Amino acid sequence: QVQLIESGGGLVQAGDSMRLSCLDSGRTFSVYRMAWFRQAPGKEREFVASIDWSGGSGDYADSVKGRFTISRDNAKNTVYLRMNSLKAEDTAVYYCARRNNMAGGGNSIESAYDYWGQGTQVTVSS
Repeated sequence: QVQLIESGGGLVQAGDSMRLSCLDSGRTFSVYRMAWFRQAPGKEREFVASIDWSGGSGDYADSVKGRFTISRDNAKNTVYLRMNSLKAEDTAVYYCARRNNMAGGGNSIESAYDYWGQGTQVTVSS
């Protein structure tokens, strides 16, 4: 059974930076696209960023473009989300997800991902 384990969340001030990590317990991490989603209080979960299997191609939500960077280390089965210039509106529970390679739909669609982490809380104080 694959497990995704996020870490790195916490409380920061607006303008600060933070890096989230997600460890994939599976054996074939390197063949899957990975993504980060987030859910703010009272809102639906939304796409943040995704990265292809090689780490060479990432895509981002407009709200984080230029501030967040997704990366991966296939040797460590880990995907990262570097968040700079954090804003109060970035406050949310952040989830990593592993894409189902057989699923249709775009990279920002939740239903395309079949494994999810438990989430890590990021709180940005203004």
